[in-house]
Parts: sequence; C-alpha cells; structure tokens
Amino acid sequence: MALYLIGDLQGCNEPLGRLLDTLDFSPSRDTLYLLGDLVNRGPDSLGVLRRLMALGDAARCLLGNHDLHLLAIAHGVRKPNRSDTLDDILRATDRSALLDWLRQRPMALQAHGWLMVHAGVLPSWDAVQTVALAGEVEAVLRGPDWIAFLQGMYGDRPDHWHEDLAGAERLRAIVNALTRLRFCSSKGQMEFVTKNAAAAAPPGFMPWFDVPGRRTVGTPVAFGHWSTLRQAPRADVLALDTGCVWGGCLTAARLLDDQGAVERISVDCQQAQAPS
Repeated sequence: MALYLIGDLQGCNEPLGRLLDTLDFSPSRDTLYLLGDLVNRGPDSLGVLRRLMALGDAARCLLGNHDLHLLAIAHGVRKPNRSDTLDDILRATDRSALLDWLRQRPMALQAHGWLMVHAGVLPSWDAVQTVALAGEVEAVLRGPDWIAFLQGMYGDRPDHWHEDLAGAERLRAIVNALTRLRFCSSKGQMEFVTKNAAAAAPPGFMPWFDVPGRRTVGTPVAFGHWSTLRQAPRADVLALDTGCVWGGCLTAARLLDDQGAVERISVDCQQAQAPS
C-alpha cells in the first residue's frame, strides 16, 4: 500500500493521469491525498472531478479557494472571473452530483502523522485545533444553511484569530487561514495581497511556517496554494503546489514513514498560462 500527497490540480486532468501512471497507482491498493484547488484555470476541471469521484475512498480531497469559488458561482453567490475555466462543470449533465460531492470534502485532515491543509495554519493553532476548526466549516458547508455560509464567506476581515469570534466572522477567518494564507505577522495577522516567493514578504510579515512559536512545529504539515514558493525551507513543512497550471509540473509526495520522510515524483504539465 502506497500513500501519496498531491498538490494543486486546477483542472489539469491529463497530467494527473500521467502522474498516476508514473506512480503505478492502484485504487484497490493505494491512497491519494489531494491538497485542494482541484478545479479552475486549467483545461479540464470536469475531467478532474469525474476522475476523483470515481476513485472513491482512494482519493481523499481537501477543499481549496478555487473549489469554494466554484460552489459560490454555481449557486449565484459570486460572478465568474474572466480567467475562470469552470463552464464545463456548470453545463455538465451531472453538475448536481459533482457539486454535492465537492461540498462534502474536508477543509483539513490529519493522517499518517501529517497535517494536511490547502494553504496554511495560523501560528496559534496546533494540529488538533486546526482539524477541529476545519470541522466547524465542514459542518456548515454540509448542512442546510450552506448557501448562506457562502454568501458570508468573502472578505479579508477579521485578519486576526480570536477564540471569541462567532458566526460568519469566525467561519470566514477559518476559511481564509486554511485556503488563502501565505504570509502573516509574528502576532498572527494575515496578509492576502502578496503572492510572490517567500523572500517577497511585506514589511512586518513572514511566511506562516516561519512565525516564531508556531504551535504546529514538529508536526509535519503538507500544503499547496503557493506555486511561487516551490519548496519550503523547513524539514517539517512540505509545499506541493509546483505550478502545474502555470507551466510547471504536477508533484506527488510518497509518504515513506510517519516522521515526515517523503519521495517526490513529478510530471511536466505543459500548460501555457501565467500566474494571477
């Protein structure tokens, strides 16, 4: 049995197929953990969702910001962006099944010694709290008021975590940390504008994984979302968005033990877009 972590797909279904062939992946034997942003910007988001749904429990997928964006567009909460490539899903005959499957996906997972998120973890959160807070969002997203949740999901405030946050503000802060975070301050203030490499941190900010006293230090954390980062310079942090949709590659990390050892395997994506 092999266990693999895979970064952002963003609609790159053909490279995913080649990567699975390279891994000699078998759904009866192996398990994939996909770190969110399954859809959008790439050419075949519909194919990605259909492939992952068909894999059943062999593909355990997190939600990323682009996946939530799809749900918001599909239910009239958000207008499409010019760069979106989601029409194939929105027009699909199995649209309802695809979207219902998507909103059942988790926001974070802890398995095989790893904490898995799409974007980041606030420095004041430990692994147990991260999964618990993710569960609060998951419960609402799977419940009867999930469209109202989407309507209150967007915005950059609050940009600090407080335990007494409640309602839409609490859920928004959790979603922003798990699906949008790159940089934050030593006090946990989140910054959402800068998308460049770690060295481009704005004054007073740093990559979330470099904040002194981060409570997840010592817990291996795998994440995607940050294609310009390439590889995090820390032994306990694994960055797996290697920019497939932007002309980079699609990367899987095979878990070798429960202590954070991995083997990275990549295939070229051969896309021709620029980050935005």
